[in-house]
Amino acid sequence: TEQAVAVAGGIIGGILLLVLLGITAYLLWKKMCCLFSYEKLINPAKTTNANAIFQDQSNSEIQLKSTSRSRRIPFIIPPTLHGQDWIHLTNEEQVQEDRDPCMSPQSGPRSSFHSLAGAYVVGTINPDLYKFPEDESETDFPDGNIGRLWFSIEYEQESERLLVSLIKVRKLQPPAESCSPFVKIYLLPDERSYLQSKTKRKTLNPHFDENFVFQVSSKMLLQRTLKFLVYHVDKQKKHHLLGQVIFPLKNETLTEDNKLVIWRDLEKENLEPPSEHGDIQFSLSYNDYLGRVTVVVLRARGLKLQEESPPVGVYVKVSLMNHNKLIKSKKTAALLGTPNPVYNETFSFKADQTELDTASLSLSVLQSNKGEKTLLLGRVVVGPFMYTRGKELEHWNEMISKPKELVKRWHALCHSM
Repeated sequence: TEQAVAVAGGIIGGILLLVLLGITAYLLWKKMCCLFSYEKLINPAKTTNANAIFQDQSNSEIQLKSTSRSRRIPFIIPPTLHGQDWIHLTNEEQVQEDRDPCMSPQSGPRSSFHSLAGAYVVGTINPDLYKFPEDESETDFPDGNIGRLWFSIEYEQESERLLVSLIKVRKLQPPAESCSPFVKIYLLPDERSYLQSKTKRKTLNPHFDENFVFQVSSKMLLQRTLKFLVYHVDKQKKHHLLGQVIFPLKNETLTEDNKLVIWRDLEKENLEPPSEHGDIQFSLSYNDYLGRVTVVVLRARGLKLQEESPPVGVYVKVSLMNHNKLIKSKKTAALLGTPNPVYNETFSFKADQTELDTASLSLSVLQSNKGEKTLLLGRVVVGPFMYTRGKELEHWNEMISKPKELVKRWHALCHSM
């Protein structure tokens, strides 16, 4: 029995040794095949042969390109990776198949570049998928545009400082061919002091990148309005106003961690002196599908305030009337102590299209005094021929003729009820 065990152990040991030698020999053979395959791929003679294959397959590659509507960029596997084979999934997608690296790869489409002869084109990349979306603010300028201004704002709570960065202006429309622009920045209602940028010489698209600081308490911040005036300096050093931007701060969330980058189109300043009781600017729009009239109360100027201490509040009351009957009223916020308040508040009223011939809008500018007493500073009515004439009638008719479009105009205030 001992001899049988010894013989069996010897046989098993011999078998294990043979298996180990076989595995070692296989691994060495596999390594030699890889080295041999690599040498063949970089052999100049083989490269020349690959160029010949490229010539044979050029027709099929041209046919593939002609079927693609968009110009695509070939995705190429270099010769050093030709130890792996690639099979087709679809016309343009391929996947790598595991197989013996010692086997030579199947023929496939070649690169169209002679310097990459022997490389596989395994697919294409569509460049359109990797384009950044265009910034519409840089390209989309409406008809009649006189320029566009970019700026940023940020508020520091501890120091109570409003940080304004003037970034750039684009597409200015100067009175002459050359343009040397600069910008004045006001923090309304203070119109006596302002900050001014540097003058940029001979450019319609100035880039400023200048920072300005206004000291304003957090309590008063939301009642303030930024005003940008863009000027051109001519050869005689005279200043010509090109346009303005009015930006109320009341609708913005200003914190140190929230820096807002904003752009606005320039508007022409109303250079005519205000009327006797002041003027009001607002926009009208009618949505014929929803049956709604939208009123945007923008600002007023030249108001004749009654002096009181502390400063009084000024607001606008918007009323929808039908046959002189009040349907609904809405009010803006009250702004303190300024004859030129800026509101930028939007109101919407339900009005069927069949009612537009009998409906009207009344906008009253009111001053709130001590207690519950209010003082009428001025009023304007826009509507159909039944109630209005002149600019007020034109504004109403233009709103109806341009549905869903905001129509903006100035109107003189009158003092009659």
